[in-house]
Amino acid sequence: MSATTNAPPVDRAPAAATPDRRGPRFVFWIVVVLVGVLLAALTAMIGTGNGPSNAPLDLSSATASGSKALVRVLEQQGTDVDVVHDADRLGSGTASVGGTVFVDDSAGVLAPAVARRIARTVPDVVLVTSDPAVLEAFGVDAEPAASIDTTDTVSTTSCDIAAARSAGRVTTTGTGYTVPASAGVRCAPTGTGADRTWGLVESRTAAGSVTLVGTTAAFRNDTITTAGNAALALGLLGGDDHLAWYVPTAGTTDAAPTLGELAPPWVPSAIAILALVAVAASVWRGRRLGPLVVEQLPVVVRASETTEGRARLYARTRDRTHTLDTLRLAAIRRIGRTLGFPRSAHVDDVVHRAATATGLPARHVGAVLVGGPTTDDRALVDGADALDQLERAVSRAVSGDAPRASRPAAPAPSATAPATDPRPGGRP
Repeated sequence: MSATTNAPPVDRAPAAATPDRRGPRFVFWIVVVLVGVLLAALTAMIGTGNGPSNAPLDLSSATASGSKALVRVLEQQGTDVDVVHDADRLGSGTASVGGTVFVDDSAGVLAPAVARRIARTVPDVVLVTSDPAVLEAFGVDAEPAASIDTTDTVSTTSCDIAAARSAGRVTTTGTGYTVPASAGVRCAPTGTGADRTWGLVESRTAAGSVTLVGTTAAFRNDTITTAGNAALALGLLGGDDHLAWYVPTAGTTDAAPTLGELAPPWVPSAIAILALVAVAASVWRGRRLGPLVVEQLPVVVRASETTEGRARLYARTRDRTHTLDTLRLAAIRRIGRTLGFPRSAHVDDVVHRAATATGLPARHVGAVLVGGPTTDDRALVDGADALDQLERAVSRAVSGDAPRASRPAAPAPSATAPATDPRPGGRP
């Protein structure tokens, strides 16, 4: 009777768990999003800093394009400068009707309706703008023609604008306007003939007059001391005790509506939803990205099949010239390799070496290897045959194989000569 032995239980190691790679990928995308948000926040903080403004004619800026120097001189001359950003204030306080109003629309944001209201109520307006709609609203018959970047000066001694005439000479840097002779007083010309533009234009309005200033170099910190620019600026803006420096601001009621304001109210929400969908799609498809995998092609395409396929395409389109050019390129490459040229050799060098090796005229070899357009099938066949013959001639010349002459036939035995046994040792 055999005893039954119970084998001790075998401790089996648990199967190695497959590492989950999704966790690190999610962490990576979260880090990318956080870094992007941090960079956007830093950019916004830097952009909203209190550094000097580079806006043109900014009366609080001491940079080259600002007008702080002009404001200081006006205040020293006894002119109180009041900065206005709302057109409704032009009829109250220090910006009361009766004083000079400087409309600084350098940014081109003023609404034409506000410009018409100013033209009806303000008797003395000095205008800086390049918006045709604002010019039409003020009743100025002028069109912006070109931006003048030169620092040339022009005489204004004969100008009918008092401030320009007292200045004597001003810089033309700024904007040039095309102005007809019936539009009013024109000064500070630039160019000749049909290309002539004007830098100062004075027109009459319902309330008084408006002076369009294109020579804005007279108001800038870096050029106000050139020629008579300072005299022009003080003459235009310092004629009264109060000066309203009106600067329309984008996004206010005085500004023309932007494309975003004209769009329906649901457009921003739709754009935000589309952006979230794009981010979600990027994260979803990003999980599928991984290392490149090399896979074998399911079939092997032979070079002969590719050549035959391209030949059928050429035959279908009747592109004989392209077909023969393909054969010529291949022949030039093979002949050049036979003659010892590298792949970068010029075709003229191959033609001259092939002509020297074969003894053929260089013009004939060039016509075969380069040639011209192929008009019909006969020319295509002849060109292919000529290429084949030239390639064979070059191969024979390089290898030294000359065509051998045929062996002469044995002379026939004469009637008087005895017959000879052809076998070795035969006798006559």
